[in-house]
Amino acid sequence: MTAASPDVPALPRLQSGGSPQHLLLTLLGDYWYGQRAPLPSAALVALLGEFGITGISARATLSRLSRRGLLELSRVGRHTYYALSDRAARVLEDGLRQIVAFGASEEPWPGTWTVAVFSVPEDQRDLRHALRTRLSWLGFASLFDGVWVSPHDRVTEITSVLAELGIDSAAVLRAEVADGSPLGGDPLNAWDLDALRARYDALIDEYSAVRARLAAGLVGTAEALVVRTALMDAWNRFPGLDPGLPSALLPQPWPRARARALFTELYDDLALLAEQRVKQVVGQYDEDVAALVRGHGSDYAG
Repeated sequence: MTAASPDVPALPRLQSGGSPQHLLLTLLGDYWYGQRAPLPSAALVALLGEFGITGISARATLSRLSRRGLLELSRVGRHTYYALSDRAARVLEDGLRQIVAFGASEEPWPGTWTVAVFSVPEDQRDLRHALRTRLSWLGFASLFDGVWVSPHDRVTEITSVLAELGIDSAAVLRAEVADGSPLGGDPLNAWDLDALRARYDALIDEYSAVRARLAAGLVGTAEALVVRTALMDAWNRFPGLDPGLPSALLPQPWPRARARALFTELYDDLALLAEQRVKQVVGQYDEDVAALVRGHGSDYAG
């Protein structure tokens, strides 16, 4: 990407900590969803080039994804092609469904917490790390050392994890906060709400400017592709930060619903322009394959 001119705001960037592998899988999920036909490797390299990824890094990305079993390599004469593997297709489908559904609906909160209490010796650091990682995946957060909480019913899931890891020195509880309980022990303290609010507000501020430029007809196909991908990348991080914390627990007004509304609006409104850019890039190498490119909106999963 080139630097923005003084008259054009800098484009939203992919979040720090991302990788070309993650980027390519995001692109395939957004524009190659449901397709199993192979894509020319040169087209994939060029597509990554839209995001400032060098050819050397892009080709290394393809090789790594192939070794991980997410892309399947094939050759026709001197030309190399890559197709999504069955495993990758399933991962993308599940992941996309969860991402676009995040924040879409909320059941009334019954007022109970799932609490996991455990003791794992310090010398079993790998086991401690594995448990904490699985707890995080399930939307738990650490309230105190060895005490993790979730505002949702996760009893079945966490008991299965404890059994799988062979951890006996643990208890799983359904609990309510008793009247008079010290404020320092409020389970909601396991999350940094100020930092979470700031993340939502930052997304709203950044992409509200994009929405205004799009409405004025100032967003072209190349910019639409970059911005839409950066938006997906930014929204994709929220489920790991916010396990769908119930609105009844949160200070109001809470920005999650507003951020989601902006995400779905822009993700849908940028789809056609971004799809056109992907077709332009792929079409330089294979027009028949380019014709198969198709984007989808936030309601693609029904």
